[in-house]
Amino acid sequence: MLAGELRLGGADVVVLERRAEPAAESRASTLHARTMEIFASRGLLDAFGPLPNEPMGHFGGIPLDLTLPGPYPGQWKAPQTRTEAVLADWAGALGADLRRGHELTGLALHPDRVVADVRGPEGKTRVTGRYVVACDGGDSTVRRLTGVEPEGAAAGRELIRADVDGIDIPARRFQRLPRGLAIAGRIGAKITRVMVHEYGRGPSGSAGFADLVEVWRRVTGEDIGHGEPLWVNAFDDAARQVPCYRAGRVLFAGDAAHQQLPVGGQALNLGLQDAVNLGWKLALHVTGGADETLLDTYHAERHAVGAAVLGGIRAQATLLLGDGPGVEALRTVFRELVVHEPVRRRLAATICGLDVRYDVGPAGGPAELGARLAPERGAVRAGRGLLLGRAVPASYADRVDAVPDAAGPAVLARPDGHVVWTEALGEQALAAALGDWFGTPSHTGAPVPGTAVTDAPAPGAARKATTRRRHGMDALENKTALVTGASRGIGRGIAQRLARDGALVAVHYATGRDDAEETVAAIEGEGGRAFTVAARLGEPGDVHRLFLDLERGLKERTGSTELNILVNNAGVMGGVAPEDMTTERFDELFAVNARAPYFIVQRALTNLVAGGRIVNISSGLTRFANPDEIAYAMTKGAVEQLTLHFAKYLAPRGITINSVAPGITRNGNPVFDVPEAVEQMAQLSAFGRVGEPQDIADVVAFLASDGARWVTGAFIDATGGTLLG
Repeated sequence: MLAGELRLGGADVVVLERRAEPAAESRASTLHARTMEIFASRGLLDAFGPLPNEPMGHFGGIPLDLTLPGPYPGQWKAPQTRTEAVLADWAGALGADLRRGHELTGLALHPDRVVADVRGPEGKTRVTGRYVVACDGGDSTVRRLTGVEPEGAAAGRELIRADVDGIDIPARRFQRLPRGLAIAGRIGAKITRVMVHEYGRGPSGSAGFADLVEVWRRVTGEDIGHGEPLWVNAFDDAARQVPCYRAGRVLFAGDAAHQQLPVGGQALNLGLQDAVNLGWKLALHVTGGADETLLDTYHAERHAVGAAVLGGIRAQATLLLGDGPGVEALRTVFRELVVHEPVRRRLAATICGLDVRYDVGPAGGPAELGARLAPERGAVRAGRGLLLGRAVPASYADRVDAVPDAAGPAVLARPDGHVVWTEALGEQALAAALGDWFGTPSHTGAPVPGTAVTDAPAPGAARKATTRRRHGMDALENKTALVTGASRGIGRGIAQRLARDGALVAVHYATGRDDAEETVAAIEGEGGRAFTVAARLGEPGDVHRLFLDLERGLKERTGSTELNILVNNAGVMGGVAPEDMTTERFDELFAVNARAPYFIVQRALTNLVAGGRIVNISSGLTRFANPDEIAYAMTKGAVEQLTLHFAKYLAPRGITINSVAPGITRNGNPVFDVPEAVEQMAQLSAFGRVGEPQDIADVVAFLASDGARWVTGAFIDATGGTLLG
């Protein structure tokens, strides 16, 4: 579940699973209403097929109607094997790297990363990541390796359970007998699931089928020793939690975070809901959209929920497993109470997970604040927030959907479906909630189609311009810019960012006309201005054709051919071993990467106005060796020399020129779709991830602004720390 949530948020994830094959036994089989709502919001329910629905549950063995308002009342029966298969298929389809047969054997924690030692089918390997999340159960290896000990009540009682073939015994639902508790029920035509506790029996730690047969005989008087056990396990009533669900770069979820008696199916549901709370927060943090403050809310919210559930389960354990007259008297009182509707609803909500309300706003705030969004109002889409009754700012359109004309009071819900703002709190509180729960405003491109992106109801471009000004992003208003190689990758990101800051952008392309037009459409979709210019750089007459197109487009839109910003981004990689380089390929690299930028700058001198800005995109490979890119690195070294010497020449006109050196940055190359390759490349960065086009675009936007007026001739390392060694 967590792997799928992380992929929805754009984070790379590796799942290490010790078992070579999925488990065959289904120890848990109950999905509660809140989990069903979450699965529905992720589009998972169809994969399960029809699920049996049972409105009646129990509280400590006392029958309890679990029906509550909502689309999935009661409890739903799904074998754990089916749940695991559905989630594995879903996460895998989203790009999660699931490695079966891989066992964690060691864990090294560093200030900026974690390194896992792994034993797998091909021997010992290492996996490096930004964080490690322990989803490895009550006997957690991650807990052992990190020395994290859970706190709380130790085990005092033991239950033994098994699926047994070939026995025929009466069905029992929480039957309390003089010597203990017995439960039995058919699974299919031949299999019987049995569970037994003998009053006073403490944890053995290693109960097997022989122990089950003996305890069952003592409690019920029946012999089941002739049956064939499909699986047997013992569990106890320990109620413990790790003191902090986050310890630096280590996080805990599910039974690794909390140990409890698995009564009523709450353990599995509690763990899945941990994953959903954590997933979008961790993804937003590791992809650079939010700081660690958001990640810290995982512990604050889920530790409190876990403690409440453990408290309820301990109460159930007393009712279910306790013996003596006092327990029977207590059970009688509970039976009398649960027939009262407020009591029934309260207990049912605690079991079904519908009572969770997080502390997300001012004390005494609206009742729905922190609670799940009422199902009748709608549902969040996978991995995204939802704003009802308002339009969402363009800078959050990549992570929040909007329904501006929704009926009822306006609300904002997080990706896990919990409400973090209502209109009763006011409009200023909405901006704060977006920042608190959805991180830094995005500058990654066009809004998702169908998502409202404005701050005001006025139509057209004027409305989008208002949005930009309200976000303080008009630093380049009335400026003009040319970005070469802007049809995709880093160039597209730069063009979109400059347009978002107010510039009219000429989007250059060589052959990718459709891609260039997509860039223009994305810019215009945000209320910006752009047009395309075409020229194949490196060919005779290339610069002349480029500037004919540029000046024509500028004249039509501004009445002038003046240019404020030039970004030399277009380039071609080598990717050729030293012994395979040809003179033709060598000349092509220099023609496109070095000769063209020189003569573009030369030609632009007649268009650039005082205070103009030139940014040349170089490469970290001028400082970091890669033998397959010798010639390419030489061309970029030439670009850096071009920058240095032109800086002195242009300074008297108030024109700055600087070089920006990206590192490994997503550029549409298929290699970025291979998780193993991305993992290896990410290790080169001090931040443990590959670069995004917006990372480079933000640096270029600064150099293009007035704030960089005192910076010229500089080499800007934008490799994410790759050059630190």
